[in-house]
Amino acid sequence: GLPNALLPITGGKRVLDYWWGAIEKLRAVNDVYLVTNAKHFKHFERWATARGIPVSHVVNDGSTTRATSLGAARDLLLGLRRADWFSHDDATTSTSSGVGMTTTTAEGGGHHSPRSTSSSYSKASDVMVIAGDSLFHRDFDLETVMAESHVKAGSSLVVSYRLSSDEPASTRGIIEVDAATRRVTRFVEKPGGPGRNRKTTTTSQIACPLFYILKPDVTRLLPDFVKAAAAATSPLQHDDDDGDDGDRDEVDGAPTTTVIRGSTKTPSLGDFMEWVVNERRDLPVYSMRMPGVFRLIGNAGLREYLDLVERFERVDSPTWAGAVGRGTFTVRAYARVGLFGNPSDGYNGKTVALTIANFWASATIAPSDRLALIPHPLFDPCDFGSLADVHFISRREGYQGGMRLLQAACAKFHEYCMHKGVALPKRNFTLSYETNIPRQVGLAGSSAIVTAAMRALMTFYNLDASHIAQAELPNLVLSVEAELGIVAGLQDRVVQAYEGLVSMDFDAEYFARHGHGAYERLPARCVSHALPLLWLAYCGEPSDSGRIHSDVKTRFLNGDAFVIDTMRRLGAVADDARRALLEGDAATCRALMAHNFSLRRELFGDAVLGETNLRLVDIAARYGGVAKLPGSGGAVVGTCDEGDLEAIREAYEAEKFVFVVIEPYFPDVSGGGHGVAKDTVTTGVGGHHHHNHPDLLSAATTPGGGGGGPAAPTAWDHVGVSSSHAAAADRAAFGGRGTAFDDDVPGAGGDVRAEIPPPIVTLGGDAVVVRGIPPA
Repeated sequence: GLPNALLPITGGKRVLDYWWGAIEKLRAVNDVYLVTNAKHFKHFERWATARGIPVSHVVNDGSTTRATSLGAARDLLLGLRRADWFSHDDATTSTSSGVGMTTTTAEGGGHHSPRSTSSSYSKASDVMVIAGDSLFHRDFDLETVMAESHVKAGSSLVVSYRLSSDEPASTRGIIEVDAATRRVTRFVEKPGGPGRNRKTTTTSQIACPLFYILKPDVTRLLPDFVKAAAAATSPLQHDDDDGDDGDRDEVDGAPTTTVIRGSTKTPSLGDFMEWVVNERRDLPVYSMRMPGVFRLIGNAGLREYLDLVERFERVDSPTWAGAVGRGTFTVRAYARVGLFGNPSDGYNGKTVALTIANFWASATIAPSDRLALIPHPLFDPCDFGSLADVHFISRREGYQGGMRLLQAACAKFHEYCMHKGVALPKRNFTLSYETNIPRQVGLAGSSAIVTAAMRALMTFYNLDASHIAQAELPNLVLSVEAELGIVAGLQDRVVQAYEGLVSMDFDAEYFARHGHGAYERLPARCVSHALPLLWLAYCGEPSDSGRIHSDVKTRFLNGDAFVIDTMRRLGAVADDARRALLEGDAATCRALMAHNFSLRRELFGDAVLGETNLRLVDIAARYGGVAKLPGSGGAVVGTCDEGDLEAIREAYEAEKFVFVVIEPYFPDVSGGGHGVAKDTVTTGVGGHHHHNHPDLLSAATTPGGGGGGPAAPTAWDHVGVSSSHAAAADRAAFGGRGTAFDDDVPGAGGDVRAEIPPPIVTLGGDAVVVRGIPPA
């Protein structure tokens, strides 16, 4: 007979205790009120008094059955009246408030006591509304939601998540969101369901559970909405002068009263929010995304409840390593060679580049009590043999290791998520990196470290394509390097995000319209047919690649006609090369590589290119090959006939250059992706689990597969369905990026898929209304 919100979960802790534990830590919350029905009133009263919550803060709505239920909108109104939220000066809107209990932390200790037992509050207070039987995991950060930028700026907020594959939109409130501003542009309560919106459709997959922060200007509308819902029509017309009448009916072009569709007796809060968003466009409502999903369970039976408890104990345990944020994950980003068009990528040009499997950077992330960034023992040295050793390493390696990249990547990742309204779980980690990419020879070593770090963070926090789109990741990576004063174009970041052979167009007008360039991954056959033999030669001694660009960028920005025209011609090389690659025209590709270098040499001049780079290109030409700079300098990428390969190799090695035959990296050929997901607890894995996960940032998700070893424990399930169906749902919802372990990764023995726990699991039932967030 217990209500869902008071069911015990772990260690005697009830569902509602999790919310109470989060709420009482927040100084920003003044009071907490609970609204429940008559059937469960005594249960909640006992729970509240045991935690020091005044009995007057537990509100009985008088209903005993579903048939007599008032609906969540009426319940909220009842709670607000009990808390005396509304102004007594205005009799037409005096319907009062209330949620919560004061949660002031006492000085010098952890005891929490009510800030006040008075029920008088300012109209300027915000109201937070939460479903009381929503279950969340330990890393859910309520404070982040309350500190969201739009809330601080004075707007209302709804929490949202992307529907999983087994969740029908007809059971949820669905919102459409402006991607640029995060404003909710449309709210549809249960589209296509059995109720009033059974004929309403939407393509959106963004669901909105009962978790709102309402500003006073929205809360004040609730009494009249409830009254209008009972009358089936609303007198609350509002002309927003935008030419859109929303759901208003029109007679001969003139708007009439707004129809409140749905039950006249039990208006839900989804009905209320639908009306606010769709009709009151002068009152903006914004969305904050949760990485993960909410699970609406409803009236769970005993078996389903016991299953939930078992799973929650595993997922919420700090020792369980089967879920994201619990295990250790290593992900890679590969070095690249610019084949055609570079360096026009930084000048609104076009390029074609290729990721190579010879060299890579990796980032390893693992949960920890405090956030820690680990310096690399070689590239971030803090221990030296002597003063002479310091001098030698500093001259050879420079002063810029990878630690600054990790730190800037974490800072920009957090900044991006806050700007995009992604509520990151409250979860700390230890992040380290490894790389075998030769330094300062123009193979995109820095961007590889940053890209790997970003992928590790996305995997750890369970972010997918809906949070950071594939085309946006290069911009994010470049912003990290720009933060550190690294001057570069987007080519390296794009090809490392897409992987394989990528054609890129950085046209200024296209970029202005879309926020990114036009990117296309070309088929692997293009390399095998048109450039079957590629090699790389580079200088063993690192050089200062910063001199390569010289003053060209300044001249370009100042409108230098020669620079602009040369960059245009370099872009044309990329266009011609794309066609030649698709046609398998090896002769044209060779000629274009040579022409690319000639244009670059003409633009920058020999003094800027330097003797070493010129020598690298000349060696290839003398022995029947063709070569060009793949990046900023210090290396060349080249091609030749098979019969000339050994002579070219010997010529480079004779002059102490390093020579390697390139192994192109194509994710669809090399095992499904760049990431390595490792479960540090599960043992006895028999073989590799290859997962056909989607490209980390692609628009669609692809169900993963696997085999050859025991499956990791499921992090969450849809209670009430069979375990096989639940596992299928988990696989479909899993959005992380992973591949099999590579044998040369230390400690690798096969990757185990790590299920991702959602931050909140919703059971359905009574509501908790949390009120009293101070005005922004």
